[in-house]
Amino acid sequence: MSNKYKNYGLWISLASLLFMILNAYGIGIQEEEYNIIITTILSVLIALGVISNPEAGKGFGDKT
Repeated sequence: MSNKYKNYGLWISLASLLFMILNAYGIGIQEEEYNIIITTILSVLIALGVISNPEAGKGFGDKT
């Protein structure tokens, strides 16, 4: 179960579901606001070192 929480696809799906639910109840978000929200979230994740692009192995232990 803990592997599911580490999956980026799960979190993107949950965020999309949240936006759909908010939109259904009349709480809309404009396109410019989406861009600001996504940019902010990605900037924080990058600053924390959560997002990496390993070629092989796990995280920063890539083979060179």
